[in-house]
Amino acid sequence: MKPAHAQADPQQEPESLNACRRCTLWRDATHAVPGAGSARAALMLVGEQPGDSEDRAGLPFVGPAGALLDAVLAEAGVQRKDVYVTNAVKHFKWELRGKRRLHKTPAQREVEACAYWLEGELAQVRPKVVVALGATALRALLHDPTARLKVQMEQKQPARVGDFLVVATWHPSYVLRAPSAEAREAARAHMVTALRRAHALAEKR
Repeated sequence: MKPAHAQADPQQEPESLNACRRCTLWRDATHAVPGAGSARAALMLVGEQPGDSEDRAGLPFVGPAGALLDAVLAEAGVQRKDVYVTNAVKHFKWELRGKRRLHKTPAQREVEACAYWLEGELAQVRPKVVVALGATALRALLHDPTARLKVQMEQKQPARVGDFLVVATWHPSYVLRAPSAEAREAARAHMVTALRRAHALAEKR
């Protein structure tokens, strides 16, 4: 899978995701985690990176955040089989706390290195609307490391990037760890609304 606008030196273009050495995250990961879903989905969802469960399974959104995403998609009237889900970064970045591998936010250079794969997925699937789940995904999609999630979430109109629109909302992991029941409820409600909006936009285009 090679995107039309790859930025890297051709000598550094790997033949497969498993062979990718564009950054160092592969060293501590169990699997590279590609996107999954409908190959011609009108709606694509992009998260930050695989978590512990995804790293072990080699599949996106199969852990607790994935279970919440499935529930929110169902509430929004969207079937997961009809969408394509992926992440801005394809390897799990983590730090050890006791015996647990805990998520660590990818650095900008790692997001930029993995843009090769995200751009390839966008070129192959050609979605009409992309939902950015969280700030890292938003910045990767907008090609803007200074983009702010809350600012984009408050915009009346979705951002346009090339041939697709970008709708921003919380990552499901934020909904799981928000500091209060009220915050979790509000974040979940925003996800449902954003997914309904994105689905409606995708059907219209």
